[in-house]
Amino acid sequence: MSADPLSDALTVADARGVFSGGFTAGGDWAIRLRGRDKLKVNAVVRGSCLLVSEDGGEPVRLGEGDLVVSDGRRPYVLCSAPGVAPLDSAGVAMDSGSRMARLGDGEADEVVCVSGHIDLSRDSGDLLRRALPAFVHVRADVAEASVLRWLIGQLVGEMQAGRAGAEFASDHLAQLMFVQVLRVCLAEAGGLPPGWLRALGDERLAPALRLMHGDPGHPWQLEELARAAAMSRTTFAVRFKEATGVPPLTYLLNWRMSLAARALRLDATPVAALARSVGYTSESAFSNAFKRTIGVAPRRYRDAVRN
Repeated sequence: MSADPLSDALTVADARGVFSGGFTAGGDWAIRLRGRDKLKVNAVVRGSCLLVSEDGGEPVRLGEGDLVVSDGRRPYVLCSAPGVAPLDSAGVAMDSGSRMARLGDGEADEVVCVSGHIDLSRDSGDLLRRALPAFVHVRADVAEASVLRWLIGQLVGEMQAGRAGAEFASDHLAQLMFVQVLRVCLAEAGGLPPGWLRALGDERLAPALRLMHGDPGHPWQLEELARAAAMSRTTFAVRFKEATGVPPLTYLLNWRMSLAARALRLDATPVAALARSVGYTSESAFSNAFKRTIGVAPRRYRDAVRN
């Protein structure tokens, strides 16, 4: 792996950006969206609307240029106003060419919204989902929004032009949008739940995190990691646990098992060789650690994934 924990996590989670379409709307309208095993991404290209979470809470106003990412665990509604009965997104007819739907009883297209998702079906450890809050609202006036506006503009252009390769280009633009959202989250790491992303946003902890990601097979000791963070052992251990929710060496163990799980999914590397690559001299010690962390032995995990 690299010494870039953000890229590492996206790779290990096999996160794949997919553009799924969008809608234009006018008058009174509402649509219910579900994420399931995906992070749902919605960007408002024109106009404004309300986001209403179905588990309660105040509606959130999304303005032109705003973007929201949902963790996919609960449905939510985008609407013109509270009280409008929502259509389920699965039942809304979409134009096969533009992949856009039409909502509402108004004649004008007052609102244009594009949607995508980040497929997390292979992220069995919820590595990305656990690092993010239930909803991430990126407003159009934040410093990083100019890049997002450009990406959204490119995405809309691909939709409208219908050129060769549009689907491939759209999916990669959706992935780049998600990377930019994660960068926005890093700039406001204090609002994140405990996890690797919050630790990466802490300038004091980030050097230690990069060491563990850059060489996960190294037998890292608490003293070495604390030295990289320019802290005492105790101060480093307390600050790291507050940021990630686990002690430093537990984080390292979990990261090693995430790497091992991905390798077991993707290739036929012998378990003994895989054990050495993540810092274990004994295959049995690795197998025991993997079973404690993942819940099943490495060979059984590989067989289950392939079946």
